[in-house]
Parts: sequence; structure tokens; C-alpha cells
Amino acid sequence: MDLDVPDADSMTALGERLAGVLRAGDLVLLGGDLGAGKTTLAQGVGAGLGVRGPVTSPTFVIARVHPSLVDGPPLVHVDAYRLGGWDELEDIDLEATLDEAVTLVEWGEGVAEGLAGDRLEIHIDRSHGGDGSAPEGAEVRHVHVRAVGERWDEAALAPVVRP
Repeated sequence: MDLDVPDADSMTALGERLAGVLRAGDLVLLGGDLGAGKTTLAQGVGAGLGVRGPVTSPTFVIARVHPSLVDGPPLVHVDAYRLGGWDELEDIDLEATLDEAVTLVEWGEGVAEGLAGDRLEIHIDRSHGGDGSAPEGAEVRHVHVRAVGERWDEAALAPVVRP
């Protein structure tokens, strides 16, 4: 599934819609360049899940747990950017909370796939406006969502696609 996201507010709204289909035990891997919108998407997911915030980049603490304020699953927000691979990711012991939380891993591509057979892999690319799809000088984000495993199908993701 591919989406064009014109601005930060739309990226946050995409995260909120995504939260509407997430449940405890779900793993979401976020990839893309610096400034692509990974943390903005995570903030939308946090808002949609109704977790205690603020949801900010966990770059220096590696992982943050945001408890639910509405009897939903907590959000475990991880930044794997500074991790050297699977061994360092394992040291965080995400498996301990994987079944009871929504786990979202920024920079998770190539590092965190082994955490779960069922997962969403979301990659965000930046592109400058100029093709008529965004205001002059704006950067449209191209969001590619790849569903892996039996948990995810088109019907499960349909609410995410709607504008």
C-alpha cells in the first residue's frame, strides 16, 4: 500500500488512523531518512492509542514505554538507529512486552524483523514538491506500508488508507 502525505499534520493523522487498527502484540517497523517523518507518525500512533506522552524521539534512551490512559495497550517506542544489530536489540528485552504492547521501532529495517513474524513495515521517503501535488517548496512524503504475516490483510489496513 502506498500513500502520499503532504504535511506533518497529515502524517500525524495517518498515525492516528494506524493506531485504530493496532492491538497488543503488534509490531511496526519504521524506516526512512532523517527528517522523513517517522517520529511524527509515531506521535500520531501515540495519540490514537491514547497513551501518556509526549511521544518524542527515543534516540538517546533507545526505548520508551508510554502507558495507556484509556485501558488500551501501552506503546513501546524504540529507536534502533544507534544499535549495532540484533544482539544489541535483544539486550533491550523487547520480547518481555511484545505480546502486551504495540511496539514501534524507528530505524527497525534490517534490525528488528526477527521480533515477530507478523508485522507492518513502513518506509517513508521525502520528495520535494513541484509535481503539482503539494504547495511550492513543500515536501510530500511517500509512505509505503508492507504487511507481513497472517495478521495483516487489505481489509485490516483499509481504515488506514482513507483520507
